[in-house]
Amino acid sequence: MSTTTGAPTASAATTNTPATTARRTADEHTTAATAAPPASLRTGTGTGTGTGTGTTIPKTTGRARGWPLRFAALSLVWGFSFLFIKVGTQGFAPLQVTLGRVAFGALVLLAIVVMKRDRLPRSPRTWAHLTVAAFFLNALPFSLFAYAELTIPSTLAGICNATSPLWGMALSVVALSEDRPSRRRVAGLGLGFLGVLTVLGAWQGFTGTDLTGTAMALGASLCYAIGWIYVRRTLAGVPHSHLSMSSAQLLLATAQLAVVTPLFTTAPTHYPIIPLLAVFALGALGTGFAFLIQYGLVAEIGPTTAQMVTYFIPVIATAAGVALLHEQLSWNTPVGALIVLAGAALTQSKPRPSTPPLPRPGSPTD
Repeated sequence: MSTTTGAPTASAATTNTPATTARRTADEHTTAATAAPPASLRTGTGTGTGTGTGTTIPKTTGRARGWPLRFAALSLVWGFSFLFIKVGTQGFAPLQVTLGRVAFGALVLLAIVVMKRDRLPRSPRTWAHLTVAAFFLNALPFSLFAYAELTIPSTLAGICNATSPLWGMALSVVALSEDRPSRRRVAGLGLGFLGVLTVLGAWQGFTGTDLTGTAMALGASLCYAIGWIYVRRTLAGVPHSHLSMSSAQLLLATAQLAVVTPLFTTAPTHYPIIPLLAVFALGALGTGFAFLIQYGLVAEIGPTTAQMVTYFIPVIATAAGVALLHEQLSWNTPVGALIVLAGAALTQSKPRPSTPPLPRPGSPTD
């Protein structure tokens, strides 16, 4: 995630699963669809932090053994992405962290494209749409999360990432005419944003919370929702693999940031090892390999189960921030996070179809 970071890409993302967040944002995460998808995630969750495209979801081929282990690995990678961002910004400027993230992620995916003898898209129209997707699902939200974590804890950033499905549901009502909000989804939306207010301590006048940093983190999650709606409307059904589309998208995000970063930052004079390793892990693991794990999970266990990773990301992000970065945690943070996740889950749920009563024995049937 939601990347996303958790980021999600078309990362986690925020949030990030490719096909998973596409459904969530039309919504559904993201996500992810990541990539979710996003490309959705948040896939990132978005979701954080993942990478996805708008191509069709592969058919489930049966539940392979060992998928819970990969599910746990994906949750850990995307949950730790917010810690990696925080550590990375201790040695590099936020835009430099984001550039390193997408560059390392792109290198991983491009290497696998070569190994599998896959091809990148050739259509100029597809590349044009992917350019927009790369901006809203990678370059902009990843940068916003990096800037946000200069002033807010990684725990809060991880919780903000979990609001991506809420943004997606709200926007899909306006942008996607086929999505009609049910009472259940509207209730989930209201519950989710009540959770956000709880996390921020609204009854205390937001005392102790950096509103600018929090707004950036929430804006990053909003970007995932915008990006996935765009992907769904422009790239759904394109005849390219998720690997090919996500690789192209991360390549475009790298190019965008390679142009912008030198304009607003100065080249580092030294490369501290811990922040450098954090950026490498954020890109290679959280934005590269995480997509491959997620895509495999969607194929093996289906998007509904795979997208449940979204609800573990803020829990892991919070635990990592408190245990390893010694971030302070007041009671309203975990309580608000649970309310956010409950609201997000409610927006994704569907009422059970009503079944007609069975005919009584001996009764006439038509």
